[in-house]
Amino acid sequence: MNITFPELALVLLVGPSASGKTTFAKKHFLATEVLSSDHFRAIVCDNAFDQSASTEAFEILHAVIEKRLKRGLLTVVDATNLQAIDREGLRKLAKKFHIFAVLIVFDLDEAICQERNRLRGAQSIPPSVVHSQHLQMKKSLRRLDKERFRYVFTLRHEADVEAVT
Repeated sequence: MNITFPELALVLLVGPSASGKTTFAKKHFLATEVLSSDHFRAIVCDNAFDQSASTEAFEILHAVIEKRLKRGLLTVVDATNLQAIDREGLRKLAKKFHIFAVLIVFDLDEAICQERNRLRGAQSIPPSVVHSQHLQMKKSLRRLDKERFRYVFTLRHEADVEAVT
């Protein structure tokens, strides 16, 4: 699968935990282009998985996104991005700087995400959280076409993810 979008873009990776977003980002983008919510949580509280630090982490994440877009730099947001309201805020931020907003959606089977999560060992999250995120994503997917993103790429199978060029 060929994923093509303008060189200057804000790319939102969308999918539940353990769907492969971070691995994909590391494979296809420069480390400096990828802004990870987990990374900013770790900066705030030394624990990438401490959800109590999310508010502060996302404040910093959004500030860095804005600084990068203002400089005209490709920026990739590695977070679940499951809520339409969050995606809309980021889409509007991209629009403010006349930059295209792109969605790459990881719509893999829940069983794959659950297995990958289990293999994370101490870094895993409760299976109920993965399940809830998967349900949120499915609900969100039904309305994506109304969100006005110019570029939306949906990866439904592991083979799709591996085949991206």
